[in-house]
Amino acid sequence: MSTLALRHLTDAAACPRIVLKIGSSLLVDGEGQPRRAWLDSIGEEIAALRRGGQEVVVVSSGAIALGAARLGLEKGGRGNLADAQAAASVGQIALASLWSDKLGAQGLTAAQLLLTLDDLEDRRRYLNASSTLARLLENGAVPVVNENDSVATQEIRFGDNDRLAARVAQAARADAVLLLSDVDGLYDRNPREVGARLVPVVEGVDDAVRAMADGGSSSGLGSGGMVSKLQAAEIAGRAGIALAILNGTHDAPIARALSGDTGTLFLPPRRDRGRKAWLGGRLRLKGALTVDAGCAAALAQGGSLLAAGVTAIEGAFERGDAVAIRDPQGRAIAHGLVEYGTADCAALKGRRSSEHAALLGYAPRAAVVHRDHMVLL
Repeated sequence: MSTLALRHLTDAAACPRIVLKIGSSLLVDGEGQPRRAWLDSIGEEIAALRRGGQEVVVVSSGAIALGAARLGLEKGGRGNLADAQAAASVGQIALASLWSDKLGAQGLTAAQLLLTLDDLEDRRRYLNASSTLARLLENGAVPVVNENDSVATQEIRFGDNDRLAARVAQAARADAVLLLSDVDGLYDRNPREVGARLVPVVEGVDDAVRAMADGGSSSGLGSGGMVSKLQAAEIAGRAGIALAILNGTHDAPIARALSGDTGTLFLPPRRDRGRKAWLGGRLRLKGALTVDAGCAAALAQGGSLLAAGVTAIEGAFERGDAVAIRDPQGRAIAHGLVEYGTADCAALKGRRSSEHAALLGYAPRAAVVHRDHMVLL
């Protein structure tokens, strides 16, 4: 993957399966009406990718914007939760119809999947979604995925479709994610500033890269800005999935961006598989365990988390829940599935293994978080 370039993203040998994310501002105009000519262009590009031997999953925003226009709701349907949910209920029908028509015109079958955060954070439901995506692709369909905004509340929302696209890419076992945006890619500063330069390739998202991000969404229709796109790149990268930010405002935007190598390509730093990829990409955790410096070093070398190294506990969790593991400076260094609930973790914190049986009153487990159920960040 280190030799991957933007132009390779439409090569079936390099990327046999891709996820294409399309934001509200690209799909819907300022009046809440679908940009049909642009959608025709995207439909043709998806068909071209399919003819080239690539499988495509679409993650599409736009339901709230479409529904708000039909219901006459102010602020694009985002004035409050009730408006957003009502707009999504109406708009999702329109959105599904649009994709069915545009893909059908190219001889392709569209399929709809509506997901909430819980659907991909719960392991069993994640596997069900993965199985559904696999079966649809095997049968030649183009899955069109959106967040189920008609029922999602703040507690169970992704909040933007950039991160949803990265999680869907994990579930679909995709090779790359293409985020169509209203800018050419990541700039070294706000692209409106004089002297701003496009960053063509990023090898790992670090603090310096995060400092380049502008959190706003310029259209007013979407919910994601550059910050969410960097978070998506991190999620995808943990599963060995490349991610590209491309300018989607033009006709045939994919061919235009990739033929000219115009965009930002995030190369994945490593490839976690299966359970560890799912765990590393989780967006919601039940708590956190802070560890001492010696324990952090042991984890970095592949060790399990033992109670003796735990210095602080946050949150309310039960056995099997996902928690963050933090170093003494408060930086998240791992995610893991904890072997004890909050109360037992508190009793064992900082204590040696020889003391555990007496403290708990039952035979203890080998570790607070076993290395097989942990992924380093």
